[in-house]
Amino acid sequence: MTAISLLLGQSLLVLVAAPFLNGVIKAVKAVFQGRRGPSVAQPAFDLLKYLARESVVSEHSSWIVRCAPLVYFVTSLAAAGLLPTFFDRPPLERLGDVVVLVGLLALGRFALALAALDTASNFGGMGTSREMAFAALVEPALLLALFALAIPVGSTAVAEVAGGPWGPARLLALGALFIVAIAETGRIPVDNPDTHLELTMAHEGMILEYSGRALALVTWASHIKQVVVVSLLAALFLPWGTAQQAQLGSLAVGVASYLGKLTVVGLALALTETSYAKLRIFRVPDLLGAASLLALLALISGYVVGR
Repeated sequence: MTAISLLLGQSLLVLVAAPFLNGVIKAVKAVFQGRRGPSVAQPAFDLLKYLARESVVSEHSSWIVRCAPLVYFVTSLAAAGLLPTFFDRPPLERLGDVVVLVGLLALGRFALALAALDTASNFGGMGTSREMAFAALVEPALLLALFALAIPVGSTAVAEVAGGPWGPARLLALGALFIVAIAETGRIPVDNPDTHLELTMAHEGMILEYSGRALALVTWASHIKQVVVVSLLAALFLPWGTAQQAQLGSLAVGVASYLGKLTVVGLALALTETSYAKLRIFRVPDLLGAASLLALLALISGYVVGR
């Protein structure tokens, strides 16, 4: 019962925190850019607006378009269950490790890309090709960095990896995973989440055909995926303040600490976005290649130190 309660509590926390984290990032970006931005709660209001509207689906599309938002949503939420957030052990730690975590993120991306191709939209095809090209570079870097952290502790369990020792491998993995976080959340300089321009769109191009409740699921799932990526960074490099026991006081401190860590990493992403310009599409592989190189160096360093 305790494990089920923790799973339900963490899922509810992630569902609520996801749109507000996106709102915090947008608000901080507006402050850095010297303009008046939207309310922190604006992404949540947008979700409520989408949920109140009906979905319009092309008559030429198949069941894939209707099922993809649900798959994307479920995989993102399941990935969140594999991470330690306010409690030191993930609720679903017996069902998967870092490899399963990466696989769930890849499955959600695949479902969304397949649906974008199913609509036969020009923008959907263009966005899918770019998203898959980025994914081919991001996922190896993500796995290499996670393996580099797993080697010193001898386990791929997320909680064990999070408690690993600090050293050169961990610092190199931090650089690699921060670049991966920028790419996975679709932020500048890799992508621009605030525009639908043809020259910049990647993720946004895949969801142009969605509306109403389907768009709400896709948007909410994207916010949850952002929380997953940020929570992964927080768990690996800011593992302090998590609850050790399932007691009310300890859990309250853990929730407050978790929300604070989400805000800190969100501020770092917002600062990075406002400090760099959007890269040209053919320059993005150079940045993601740097992430792979850092991850590879971290893997070699972790292996040497582990020996």
